[in-house]
Amino acid sequence: MKENKEQILADRLLLKEEAAWKELFGSYSRNLTYVCSRYIIGKEDVHDVLQNSFIKMFRSIDSFEYRGNGSLRAWITRIVVNESLKHIKQHSDFKVFADTFEIPDIQDEEEPNLEEIPQTVIMEMIRSLPEGYRTVFNLFVFEKKSHKEIAGLLGIAENSSASQFHRSKAMLIQKIKEYKMSKKAQYG
Repeated sequence: MKENKEQILADRLLLKEEAAWKELFGSYSRNLTYVCSRYIIGKEDVHDVLQNSFIKMFRSIDSFEYRGNGSLRAWITRIVVNESLKHIKQHSDFKVFADTFEIPDIQDEEEPNLEEIPQTVIMEMIRSLPEGYRTVFNLFVFEKKSHKEIAGLLGIAENSSASQFHRSKAMLIQKIKEYKMSKKAQYG
């Protein structure tokens, strides 16, 4: 059976080959920066989290087990997500927002069509969510974590995770509507 490029890179990383680490950084740093910046807003903080993530990868590469194509990418992405969460907990007054502000109930509305909105705009909308909402939203949508898993990761109640997600989604829908209205007004 033919070894693929990712498996060869993983084998070289396990041997702690310096060139392999440079290749890993060159191949994945852009994607990992994107993942990290979904959670962390400040550029310097993103840089710090990525640096810590690469150190963590280097120190724990012996625990990595190649399980088929995509497993290296999944492993390094998981490290970046975990380091991002660690950073949020250590460097902010991370809190789960209480039900203090009213967000209209959106259950009966259909979800907006995202096709006509550039991905960069949607990313900025996600980044503009309050930290607690943004964190839960990212874990649920992008990392495919359950509310039970999110609750465990963040040290919150499971129903708080579900509530945070519902509210983050409502805020995003509102932002999307506002964006569409401004585009409609701009272009008639």
